[in-house]
Amino acid sequence: MPKILVVDDDKDLRLSVTSALKEAGYATDEAADGEDAVTKVKAGSFDAVLMDVNMPRMTGIEALREIKSHDASIMVMILTAFSNIRDAVEATKIGAYNYLEKPVKSDNLVYMIDKAFKTQSMVRAMTLSAPIFRLPNGTDFVGQSSEMKKIFTVIDRLAQTDTPVLIRGESGTGKELVAQALHFYGPRKDNRFVAVNCSAIPESLIESEFFGHEKGAFTGADSRKIGKFQYAEGGTLFLDEIGEISPAMQVKLLRVLQEKKFTPVGSNREIEANVRIVAATNRNLEQMIKNEQFREDLFYRLNVLPIALPPLRERKNDIEALSAYFIERFNSRYKKNIKGLTEGAVTLMKAHKWPGNIRELENVIEHSFVLENMDLIHPESLPEKLQSGVSTGSVLSAGTVVLDENGSEDTSEMGDGLSVSVSMERFDFQASKEEFEKQFLISALKAFKGKINQTAIHANIPKKTLLRKLEKYGITARDFTN
Repeated sequence: MPKILVVDDDKDLRLSVTSALKEAGYATDEAADGEDAVTKVKAGSFDAVLMDVNMPRMTGIEALREIKSHDASIMVMILTAFSNIRDAVEATKIGAYNYLEKPVKSDNLVYMIDKAFKTQSMVRAMTLSAPIFRLPNGTDFVGQSSEMKKIFTVIDRLAQTDTPVLIRGESGTGKELVAQALHFYGPRKDNRFVAVNCSAIPESLIESEFFGHEKGAFTGADSRKIGKFQYAEGGTLFLDEIGEISPAMQVKLLRVLQEKKFTPVGSNREIEANVRIVAATNRNLEQMIKNEQFREDLFYRLNVLPIALPPLRERKNDIEALSAYFIERFNSRYKKNIKGLTEGAVTLMKAHKWPGNIRELENVIEHSFVLENMDLIHPESLPEKLQSGVSTGSVLSAGTVVLDENGSEDTSEMGDGLSVSVSMERFDFQASKEEFEKQFLISALKAFKGKINQTAIHANIPKKTLLRKLEKYGITARDFTN
């Protein structure tokens, strides 16, 4: 149950607020002023603080700074009289979630608190490094690796600013999720988040899509249309694949960033652009600048606060958390009760390079759901590219295989005194490969006493592939049970 600290020097107001919160199902505690509030926050555990501005000993603004310095994840909401609205607005700029005008109405209070706690799980994910980073719009961002913990911390800091952000990373790494997090945890959260894929808009229409047009501005402009900049008024405009826009359009975008104004196509009137720009790209903009394909001045305008998302191959510690998340989602969709991955499946997935990043992982889990009939996902249910993608030369970490530059036989210890011997009497790659596979399988079966499942798991060989290879080379697993 979320716990809320109610802070006000008016005892009667504290009583009415705590009563409304308790009725709505929240646990509460009270503090008489800002200094008392800071002491209780540091000594206890609170999910949110509801606090007046004008209080003796320490004001709400001062207490807000102290609380946020202690724990940035605590949601602070300001109670204020109409005459002090300016102070409340200032408080939101330095980290308060929102403000509520006195006299407090129970319905408005509970509505604001409920809305705040939709954001709370996202904040907890940032500061406590939980594997699920849940946005208020219901979207989840998963990551528990040190790389993603750093990203969550950066999001927490950048969300409160209003400067442009450039998100960089390969396709499928979650760039739009970062943009959503910046929006939904920032001061523009109550306004629109508008996403535009720049690469999907024809060059002839992109200016109209961005800035709108007047009726008759060009052939086919049968009516007036507002553009994305105007539609996102007060909110966030996410420009995905920013590297795809033409140099001519880059000039117009740069003007908007500099002057905060734009002109619709076919119009003489200028419109104020009150939007935060978050851009993303998977391209090498520095190289594009050298090739005169991207404006250097636009790059520096966008790159004020950059975020670099690592590819999945560089954050493999997140694979299990991501898989668990997708498994939970597909359990609901396919009405199954799969509990997780086998050790062998995890090994194969961590060996994969993941060129498609998180999107590819989601596809792999869904593929496995269709094929898997047991309560765990086994290697046999994974796509063939994962099953066959592991290098056989690195399967048993207990030893190594070496072929010297003269093509002569080299034997290395593996496991409990076992060895793999590769014959190189002639330079025939296929024959040498098959000889290696046969000797390797024999050594692996000896190491794991002929147990097929254990051999498959520990030697990183999909069970289906192992059985096929044993049949190919006429090897019987029972011969190695002793």
